[in-house]
Amino acid sequence: MQMARRAVGPLRLFLVLLFGLLVLFQTMSLPGQFAYLAEQDPEHAYLRWPMTAVSVFWVLCVQVVIVCTWKLLTLVRDDRIFTAASMVWVDAIVWAIAAAWLVLGGVSLYVVVHADDPGLPVLLLLLGMGVTVFGLLMLVMRELLRQATALRTDMEAVI
Repeated sequence: MQMARRAVGPLRLFLVLLFGLLVLFQTMSLPGQFAYLAEQDPEHAYLRWPMTAVSVFWVLCVQVVIVCTWKLLTLVRDDRIFTAASMVWVDAIVWAIAAAWLVLGGVSLYVVVHADDPGLPVLLLLLGMGVTVFGLLMLVMRELLRQATALRTDMEAVI
């Protein structure tokens, strides 16, 4: 547990940096990129705002995961990770992943119907598989945390 506590500080630093970069990406890069694409390809300019909204939503889902991870790190630091309080934050991570996955499914369906080459659908399939694996991994980790919390609670009741 001591090693985990030592990793909390550096991990938090990188979470802050990642969150800041995501805010920059979300507010400047994505809207600017889709505005540029609309200028370059007027035929598909109608997709500018839907693509911007979906992309910003996906970044928001990642930001939710970062905030929840920060809260879980606080529980690790305070040696309270194996309490019911941690389940709220893990559940929020699972829901953020599920929301991103559902939107990705909708986008993928739209792209598959309108695609004229297989590149983008295959890329979205790969991304969908990655999000699915990450979501299922979080469900397994949630169950392990639940079992460890129950075990710790049982051990404290015995002592």
